[in-house]
Amino acid sequence: MGMPWAGEGSGTLPAMDADDWNERYSTAEYVWKADPNRLLVEQVTGLEPGRALDLACGEGRNAVWLAEQGWRVTGVDFSDVGLDKGRRLAADRGVTVDWVRADATTWSPPTEGFDLVAVFYLQLPPDQRRQAIGVAGRALAPGGTLLVVAHDTANLEGGTGGPQDPAVLYAPPDVVDDLVTAGVEISVEAADTVERPVAGADRPALDCLVRLRRESSPAEGSD
Repeated sequence: MGMPWAGEGSGTLPAMDADDWNERYSTAEYVWKADPNRLLVEQVTGLEPGRALDLACGEGRNAVWLAEQGWRVTGVDFSDVGLDKGRRLAADRGVTVDWVRADATTWSPPTEGFDLVAVFYLQLPPDQRRQAIGVAGRALAPGGTLLVVAHDTANLEGGTGGPQDPAVLYAPPDVVDDLVTAGVEISVEAADTVERPVAGADRPALDCLVRLRRESSPAEGSD
């Protein structure tokens, strides 16, 4: 199998451990710039700010943007260097984020849960992806929103850029199945393959976009 793709968040990849990601993030510049992902902005704008989790947050650009919008944010990643860059970005922007060093596939979220969980470009082989998506689903509070964006399986043949190893690509049904396997009761609000313009390319990239809401049980929804 070829080198797994280095997506926008780190997480756990077979050939890239925390030390590899620390080296990658060691440049003074941000690997994926300091602005938030446009799909995060599109999908989150209009939601009532509450507690948010950026799982596999990398250098923290999405976590910092969420904090700027009034969310109380936790950013989780296993790269010390990435988290340090997130801290600097948050300080520069005048916001506070709770930074946690942990593996996205094994982290235990707090019992109170989050109103929003974002997982962006966490490109993992199926077994590890299921673990990470399970963590994300269990991190949701009842009624909370999960937003997953990734390089789509269809991008390999029909899109531009991204990983060339099909083992780390996935499609919207994979995310839904992962949550069902994890026993998380969900309501699907969007599950689409979307086009993302790429500067200088003849065709767009194809991204997997899934937005779900965790269902409230009768006990959870009662006063």
